[in-house]
Formats: sequence, C-alpha cells, structure tokens
Amino acid sequence: MPLRKLKDIPKIPKTRKKKGHVALDAIPEKKPDKLEYVCKAFFQFDEKLKKQNYVFAVETVVEFTSFAYEVSVEVIKEKNVINFVLMGLKAKTNVVPQVLPARTEICFEDLFGDYIVNVVKQDGAINTGEYHFNIYKKEIILTKQYKPKKKNNRFFCEFVVAEDEFSFPEKNILLSH
Repeated sequence: MPLRKLKDIPKIPKTRKKKGHVALDAIPEKKPDKLEYVCKAFFQFDEKLKKQNYVFAVETVVEFTSFAYEVSVEVIKEKNVINFVLMGLKAKTNVVPQVLPARTEICFEDLFGDYIVNVVKQDGAINTGEYHFNIYKKEIILTKQYKPKKKNNRFFCEFVVAEDEFSFPEKNILLSH
C-alpha cells in the first residue's frame, strides 16, 4: 500500500521556550531540603579589558566526571534585586575530561552597597542571600541568607563570599594611568 501524497507540508510544533520570570511566580512541589547549588560572590579583575568586575558564580555541589557542564542562568536585575533563574545544565565543548562541578559566572561592573540575590529554580523554589559590596575597602559581606516565605519553599542553595577567588589589578597598573 503506497503512502498518500501530501498536499501540504505538515507543520512541526516549535519547542516551548522556558521563561525565567514564570519561575518566580510558580509554587514548588513539596520536597525535602537538599543542598544542590552554591552561589559565590567575588571580585575579579579582567586583565584584557582592565576592568574590575563583581562576579557571582553559580555552581553545582555535585561534580561531573565525563562531561564539563555549565549552569544555564537567566538574569533578571531590578534596582538592588538580582534574580538568577536556573534554566538547566548545558554541556561545554571540552576535549579533556575533568572532575568539575557545573558552573557559570555572571559579571557585573556597577555593584555598590546592598544587594538582594535570589537563586530561583524552575519549579519556583527560591533562596536568598543579601550582600554588601564595597570596592574601596575591597570587601564583600554576606549579611544574611534565607529562604523567603513561599508555599513549599525549600533550601537548595548556599551563599558564600569566595575570598580565595578575589583578584585585583596590580598596584603599578593603577599608578601608570
């Protein structure tokens, strides 16, 4: 039996694109607390651009052996509130396999004072860290971390200041300008 000839080419539906702001309003399922991510804040000097950046690194607690992954994050910034919506993991093109957590770094140039940082999962779970930035004193202070009041909210992300990852320009670079 021959296949029928098509008059029209069938339409293939487009895949649904995840939207970050939808996760902010979602109500998560009831699950136990489990540490899955670490959000690190640190200063990083970009040698090529000669700029001082404020960096948030979101990384998994779990380390991957076969592939290197990066955490896909959508950033929603409003005044002094920064939302990192976790969209999933993306495989990186890496020739040499290494044992590494999935990680992504989000750079900012203009943070000064107090900021509220929310890490939001796709199911709507949200964890919050409050930071104080002072570039003149070369300090970042984690003032508070908590899970906001929301139905079925759970702890999944720890906030830290990664002083071991701080980098600043060398003194003679500043004097040459």
